[in-house]
Amino acid sequence: MSVKIRLQRHGSKKRPFYFIVVADARSPRDGKFIQKLGTYNPLTMPATIQLDRQRALDWLNKGAQPTDTVRRILSYKGVLYLKHLLRGVKLGLFDEATAMEKFQKWFSEHEAQIKKRQEEAMRNRRGRRPQGGRPQRRPEKKGDES
Repeated sequence: MSVKIRLQRHGSKKRPFYFIVVADARSPRDGKFIQKLGTYNPLTMPATIQLDRQRALDWLNKGAQPTDTVRRILSYKGVLYLKHLLRGVKLGLFDEATAMEKFQKWFSEHEAQIKKRQEEAMRNRRGRRPQGGRPQRRPEKKGDES
C-alpha cells in the first residue's frame, strides 16, 4: 500500500483551508485518510501552519511520500531537516545531542525570520489604510437636470 502525506481541502468556495493528512494514494483527495497531522491556512499573511512534527517525522521514516506542496510545508517547519540530521545520527556522523542542538539553532533563527516577516506584513497593511480611519466618501457630482 502506497501512503502519501497530502492536503485535504476544507472551507467554502474561494476560501480554502486544508488539513495535512496521511492517506492511501488510491483514496480521493477529500476522502478517507489514515491520520491527521495538522492544518494549513493559506489565507492568512503569512500562511498559518499547525503541524505535529513528531508524527510527520514518524510517517516519513515509515516511507510515506509527501506531495510537492506538503514537502514545502514540511521543509518550512523543519521536519525534513530534522529527518536529515537523524539520518546522520544513524550513520554515526555525530550524536543525537549534537543533532538536536543544530536543529534548535536553526529553529530559533527560522522563528526570528518568520516574526520579522509578520511585522513587515503588519506595517505594510497599516501603511495602506487612509489617515482618518474611515474610507473617504466621494463627493456627489451635480449633473444637468434637463
